Amino acid sequence: MFDACATCFAPRRASTIANAPYKPMSKPRSAPAADVHFRIEPTDLRAHFFSVTLTVSHPTAGQEVALPVWIPGSYLIREFAKNLQQLKARQGKHDTAVVQLDKHRWRVDCTADKPLELTYTVCAYDNSVRTAWLDTSRGFFNGTSLCLQVLGQEKNRHTVEIACTSATAQWSVATGLQSVSIDKNGFGVYAAADYDELVDCPVEMGSFWVGRFKACGIPHRFVVAGALPSFDSKRLLADTQKICETAIRFWHGEGKAPFRSYVFMLNAVGDGYGGLEHRNSTALICGRRDLPRQGDAKASDRYITLLGLISHEYFHTWNVKRLRPAEFAIYDYTRENYTELLWFFEGFTSYYDDLLLRRADLIDDAAYLKLLTKTINQVLQTPGRAVQTVAQASFDAWVKYYRQDENTPNATVSYYTKGCLVALCLDLTLRSEGKTTLDEVMRALWARTNGGPMAEADLCNVLEQLAGRSFNPEIAQWVHGTDELPLASLLATHGVTLQAQSPQLAQRLGLRVTENHGVQIKSVLRGGIAERSGMAPGDEWLGIDVQKQGWRINKLDDVMFYAGTETILEALIARDGRLLRLPVTLTDQATKASSKNASKNTRSGAKLPRQASDTIGLIASAPAQLAGWLGCS
Repeated sequence: MFDACATCFAPRRASTIANAPYKPMSKPRSAPAADVHFRIEPTDLRAHFFSVTLTVSHPTAGQEVALPVWIPGSYLIREFAKNLQQLKARQGKHDTAVVQLDKHRWRVDCTADKPLELTYTVCAYDNSVRTAWLDTSRGFFNGTSLCLQVLGQEKNRHTVEIACTSATAQWSVATGLQSVSIDKNGFGVYAAADYDELVDCPVEMGSFWVGRFKACGIPHRFVVAGALPSFDSKRLLADTQKICETAIRFWHGEGKAPFRSYVFMLNAVGDGYGGLEHRNSTALICGRRDLPRQGDAKASDRYITLLGLISHEYFHTWNVKRLRPAEFAIYDYTRENYTELLWFFEGFTSYYDDLLLRRADLIDDAAYLKLLTKTINQVLQTPGRAVQTVAQASFDAWVKYYRQDENTPNATVSYYTKGCLVALCLDLTLRSEGKTTLDEVMRALWARTNGGPMAEADLCNVLEQLAGRSFNPEIAQWVHGTDELPLASLLATHGVTLQAQSPQLAQRLGLRVTENHGVQIKSVLRGGIAERSGMAPGDEWLGIDVQKQGWRINKLDDVMFYAGTETILEALIARDGRLLRLPVTLTDQATKASSKNASKNTRSGAKLPRQASDTIGLIASAPAQLAGWLGCS
């Protein structure tokens, strides 16, 4: 049962309220005493400024404060302090000197145990889920972008007041924080047990659509900013409710979830996609075309992708926010926090996000296999899988996955996609041996750690306990090695045939390109035709010369259109202001031979040998067996 609030707010034209100068609506609200209290005001919407007042009840002498350099769940040093300015301090009626110690840390020359007040502003102009945003129609922030750590007092109780101003009088507030004293629109005081909880509860503000439902008795809210009037809110709520109930029952059966309420915060934009998990909420971003539309009988591929994102971030409520790497037991906000386990926490979550859509009956078998095919091909078409293990990819996330460049496909592998396939192989192996499943392993891990920090050894111990044998060889090969995964043979035992297929032209050539009134080369894949021809990232492919005739190309498909059956041609390339002619041989005998071998191997159920085929398709050959694996029988 769900109670949908169908009120949609259309984008409002600029009003006299939005254009008015900043004016506070009321005096600061009183709240139960807290050691650390923040007051956050959206003071200048056009300049994108939040004003923050931090009150420390019992500072130490020379109290130090710091702003995080990263946000958990997004493994990149983002330097949030770059947006902080005008930091000042007062103690009583006197100004107090503030000394900057490094890029994100300050010392206040204050006396001990006398209330200290700091004020500063933060420029919020990153319309993502990771930082903060403020304009005349919407506000959003993560605490890591706005809230200074009071060093030494991180474990103390924190409160925060979200203040309403004249410019935001018609707005509402949504957050997972516990309310203390708020008005009907949600402005007011919220509390957190400590700093970790404070910064793990993002805040959404604006004239957004809001809907409500219950999943297994737990109240859920879904707020959407930027939706069009044609947005099908009832369908989104009904589908999300199914996802939530399926996930809760996956982890707890008829038991209780580890949170009392949950908030989805979705920002619909012209073009965007992503999400960031939190302990009882998630921040999401999608394109407006990704939302379901009223009158559409069939779910679009874009909407199914959005449902997969919702499923992914909700599954993280258990897998990474509570069950988490031992290295994340206590977050260090001042530096990188390294772990080799992102293949488990992101990869296994990626395995279950679409699988739970199938179990919730939101997609059918064919749609699920289509999604799985995409994941398999993404891994097979990444030469870096032969260079870097998925454990190494996890550890290097800070400098490789989040800092991708033209060589990334050749040097690294995604711990999302490869980790997903490791989960698939473990699950199918366990099911084939008949003693347990990956579902049971996940629940046993939750019980073993009491929903807390874990190490790889915990996974290995649970696998051995439930399966009756050691899985150390598989973990060594699949996680800490670069051998190909036994996908074909394992899928065959569960009613799915893996078949080699003809790759797209870009893959045949060994290229990653963008096509916008021309062909721009982004990456040249290791060992491919393009690399052997001398093409390089940054080149613009202008045209081809075939049998002494020159042709201008605007998209990659033009190459085959003009080449026809010819296999020898010259590519006209622009590089650093120079025009180059590069010989290209389209026929690759080695690739032809490998493709033949791949067809034999995949039909017989053998694993794919290295470079045998980088494009496959999945066919349901035994629906009953497939249903048993997908949990839909």
